Amino acid sequence: MTFRARLFTAFTAASVLPLALLAYGVRHEMGARLTSEYEQRVRAAAAEVQDALSSDAAAVSAALAALAHDLASDNRFRLAQVQQDEGERRWLLDLAGERMRAGGLALLRIQDSAGRILSSGQFRNEFDQAAPEIPRALASAAPAITVAQVRTAGGSLLAVVRADSFTVTGQRFTLVGGRIVDSISLAHAVRGRDLGVMLTTGSDTLLRAGAGGAGIGVSETAIGYVAATGSLRDARLVITRSPGTLDAIRRGIDRWTLAALALTLLLAMALAAALAARVSRPLARLAEQTAALDLDRLDQQFATDGDDEIGALSRLLAALTDRLRTGTVRLRDAERRAAFGDVARQVNHDVKNGLAPIRHVVRHLGEVARDEPDRLALVFAERRGTLDSSVDYLETLARNYARLAPNADASRCDLNAVARQVAANLDPARATVRLELAPALPPVMSDPVALRRIVENLAGNAVDSLAGRAGGVTFTTSHANGAASLTVADTGRGMSREELARAFDDFYTTKSGGTGLGLSVVRRLVADLGGTLRVETEPGAGSRFTVDVPAGGTA
Repeated sequence: MTFRARLFTAFTAASVLPLALLAYGVRHEMGARLTSEYEQRVRAAAAEVQDALSSDAAAVSAALAALAHDLASDNRFRLAQVQQDEGERRWLLDLAGERMRAGGLALLRIQDSAGRILSSGQFRNEFDQAAPEIPRALASAAPAITVAQVRTAGGSLLAVVRADSFTVTGQRFTLVGGRIVDSISLAHAVRGRDLGVMLTTGSDTLLRAGAGGAGIGVSETAIGYVAATGSLRDARLVITRSPGTLDAIRRGIDRWTLAALALTLLLAMALAAALAARVSRPLARLAEQTAALDLDRLDQQFATDGDDEIGALSRLLAALTDRLRTGTVRLRDAERRAAFGDVARQVNHDVKNGLAPIRHVVRHLGEVARDEPDRLALVFAERRGTLDSSVDYLETLARNYARLAPNADASRCDLNAVARQVAANLDPARATVRLELAPALPPVMSDPVALRRIVENLAGNAVDSLAGRAGGVTFTTSHANGAASLTVADTGRGMSREELARAFDDFYTTKSGGTGLGLSVVRRLVADLGGTLRVETEPGAGSRFTVDVPAGGTA
């Protein structure tokens, strides 16, 4: 995003965001107040509906308790159970209807202990039918408010039901009574244009009343429901709300807010565009001049007579350009000196590695000439290969440095042979050398000089880590997963976590007189060969450097 675009965005946001925050606050506050009022109305409506149903349930329980007391001491009811003549039968059939109307009930059944209906007030023809469902369901810890669908002569009705019982002549009888759940009375309880009542079992809606009967549920109360199968199920008495005043007010606030924001946004964008253009033009000119600057072209002029911040920036850039002209000359001279210094250190390090075997052989030959002159020719013949390989190594280094780039001519190399050659060149007086080389090791594709430099640097570091104390260096080779591995392990001082973190940095060394290039050279050469380098080390327990190089063919 350009600076001009950022200025435009900032000016626009600074103008619009406060108004948007104000609009959001007004809407949120009004919505919260209206919502609070609605919640109070809903709670009041829910309480009134529950009170109405609870009152009906209490009235039914009271009427049944009075009737149970009367029938328990009614001799005619007792005789009706013993004598089966037509008169007593007719009196018993009419008994429930008379007592139902007297008790203000809409439902009354008198049933024996087996659930057989002896008398039914709401449906006289139920006499002698087995209907144990409602008594059984009400006996199983039914909630205080329980409703049931009950059959009548004119259809079925939904009623708040309760049960009671009494005993006559050693036989237990059950009374089931109820009052109709009237949608008109429930709608009157909510008394609102947008509130309603719904009685549901989850899958079925038993009753709906009020203006908001088909709206959104805002309050629920659990009650019991006796299904047609006789099982007691959970039902919910739900206070519902239809989209009404609250949503209409919110929509109106939203419309006015959006209109105000749109108008403010248009005005803010016009003002922001003008201000951004005025600020960005001189900056754009400075950017063009600065973009033309180059270390080889420092002739740009930033002269200005402005006294504002942009004029100060122009004068600062002019002074900076003058300093760059002076600093460029110094930088180039420092770069040349640093480059020659790095090359000199690298040449010194590699030549020292190549001269070390020659120095060992010459010292050995001097000792033989002094102590056993007659064996000099034989020893010279044995060690001539080391001299020749070291001279070839130095000549190759010389050719590579003459081109200022390493020779990357890869060929098949025997890693075991390189390990034996480097191990033979180590001074036995400084370290005990062990070889654990895997037979049938596949060759690797590598620059022979680079491979030898890797092994010589690792071996030299291993010997140096012994610091003159007794110890050894072990060369181990293996192969797995298409790669050949060489491990150079020592029993020297090891490295701490901090030393290991910097071990591969150029010119970092813990040895007096060291160049700090050995491990950095190893890391670079291993990467050039497409291999990996792993280190295991512990202070006082030595180090293990493992180089994995992709195998390059069959032996």
